[in-house]
Amino acid sequence: METGLVVFAFLPGESLIIFASTLAAITGSALDIRILIPVFFFAALIGDTVNYEIGRNLHHLSFFRRVIPEAKLEKARSYFKKHGGKTVMFGRFIPLIRTFIPLISGTARMEYKKFCLYNFLGVLIWVTFGSCLGYFFGQLDFVQQHFSLIFVLLALITAIPGVLITLYKMLRNNVSA
Repeated sequence: METGLVVFAFLPGESLIIFASTLAAITGSALDIRILIPVFFFAALIGDTVNYEIGRNLHHLSFFRRVIPEAKLEKARSYFKKHGGKTVMFGRFIPLIRTFIPLISGTARMEYKKFCLYNFLGVLIWVTFGSCLGYFFGQLDFVQQHFSLIFVLLALITAIPGVLITLYKMLRNNVSA
């Protein structure tokens, strides 16, 4: 949902992967890491593909053509032609940004096969790294003994970017008013 529905950019995908993978290590049979990894992988892959398709079809909407000038679209096309692969693959690791990269890739008409290849690689690395990290931490005695506290701290840390963006917008609106 984080990438596939665009409006859920605030959802912390990597935190969910790490949290669930940690729980898989702690609970053993309740959550199976061998099931979680493919579920996370396909969820992210499908979400990005849906997001790409949304972007690819935005030009059909009249308000989109009024809001985004053709010159800006041409710049985006040029950028994604040159740097699209790296952007799709490594953008996966940047919270909030990862949600919009597939949308912009589709809007910029990035070649679909190229998008799919780099998206596949980015999602594979992202899910594998996050899942292994969470599973590794879940096997540590300290994490098992203090999991509730760690979960609360992780939730607070994950909320920081959203809080900072909200504060920035509020301050910017107050200054311009």
